[in-house]
Amino acid sequence: MKLDGAVAIVTGSAAGLGAATAIRLAASGTKVAINYTKSEQEAKDVFSAIEAAGGEVVMAKGDVSDDDACKKIVQTVIDKWGRVDILINNAGTTQFADHDDLDALQAADFHRIYGVNVIGAYQMIRACAPYMKEQGAGSVVNVSSIAGVTGIGSSVAYAASKGALNTMTLSLARALAPEIRVNAVCPGFIGTRWFKDEFGENMFKSIVASQEESTPLKRAGTPEDIAATIVFFAGEGSDHITGEMLITDAGMHLGFAPLTAR
Repeated sequence: MKLDGAVAIVTGSAAGLGAATAIRLAASGTKVAINYTKSEQEAKDVFSAIEAAGGEVVMAKGDVSDDDACKKIVQTVIDKWGRVDILINNAGTTQFADHDDLDALQAADFHRIYGVNVIGAYQMIRACAPYMKEQGAGSVVNVSSIAGVTGIGSSVAYAASKGALNTMTLSLARALAPEIRVNAVCPGFIGTRWFKDEFGENMFKSIVASQEESTPLKRAGTPEDIAATIVFFAGEGSDHITGEMLITDAGMHLGFAPLTAR
């Protein structure tokens, strides 16, 4: 699929990885819908950055865990451009909890995390699929995590949700072919405010230093690093790929350097 002139929805794109992905797509000539739930000012900042660079962009507010909101997000794009070619399921949430503390998570935590990370992605795909099928082509990229492959991460519920997202990627790659390709990107550490907000500036820097020391590529992942992989899966360079889950982590999984601060 050619990115120039295509139409993409990037969920959770007000900041971090979603914003980096939206900006990269727009730089490739893609028309982009910025989705957000609460971070309106940040979404406006991304909108302005894309518009200032000459890109075509629209804002589409909505919580992906709400099926009606998913339909409205897609309808906003259809009303604007008449089609949707690319869906990046980036919206995600978590609950930080030690994996060995079984009392740290309750059923409500699982429901909330699955509601966004798994059900939300499913609902967005379902809302987009009829248009992609009618067009004869579409590309879905699910933003998963190394947590879904290895069982690490911010909590058991988060890791389990990303594992579910990975298996859903396989299921829908089969079910929606041949018109729609469905792939997933499984990042390791990404240096976003997500980590800073949880751990603070000093520990964040420590985690970055640990990644730079321990990963085979001696790198700590940035939103731009992962956005490049997402855009690859969205575009024509991956037209022969579906049902793939690509770990993007500077090789962390090879020696399995844990996400810990020194």
